[in-house]
Amino acid sequence: MATPPGDAALTEVGLAPQGAGRILVIACGALAREVIAIRDANAMTHLDLQCLPAILHNHPDRIPPLIEAAVEAARGRYETVFVAYADCGTGGLLRETCDRLGVGMIAGPHCYSFFEGNETFAAHGEGATFWLTDFLARQFDAFVIRPLGLDRHPELRDLYFGNYERLVYLAQTDDPALTQAAERAAERLGLRFERRRTGFGDLGPAIGGLR
Repeated sequence: MATPPGDAALTEVGLAPQGAGRILVIACGALAREVIAIRDANAMTHLDLQCLPAILHNHPDRIPPLIEAAVEAARGRYETVFVAYADCGTGGLLRETCDRLGVGMIAGPHCYSFFEGNETFAAHGEGATFWLTDFLARQFDAFVIRPLGLDRHPELRDLYFGNYERLVYLAQTDDPALTQAAERAAERLGLRFERRRTGFGDLGPAIGGLR
């Protein structure tokens, strides 16, 4: 599968020789920066990261079998394997796969939920909202505009987004450039803009608590 422009650094895999006590996190490429930041902040030098392409979210049926292949390939080389995905549109199939393989994964329906905190997100009950994270603000054209054909047919915008009322940017970092990018995305979609500073949400303890 071709890697979208700007996403290559987040999906390449480089695995060092392993030993007892080492942890492998198999993550969505959209979470690579965040997982690395959490790892480094906790001095988790025993943790390695392997990322699958973030564009798989356009084909969620492909995620469970690719996760299974990655977990099986890591058997015997890592003491712990953890899957840094939520359900991500797999309809519970990823949870079933991880349970069958005996590996943990992040709780929640998607990254928007666990970044805000699953309990907080569920309590909001918000509909008619289009969500962005740092990654999607950075890769908006590659993951929204071009896959939907809006670069070629901007007249389709209201067909796709006419039922949305606002764009909410869940910010993992305080980066003015990303906030501006998210604001531009809202303007392009014709939606009201809102920013919420979430940090890493539930991802922080999920990764930081691995031992």
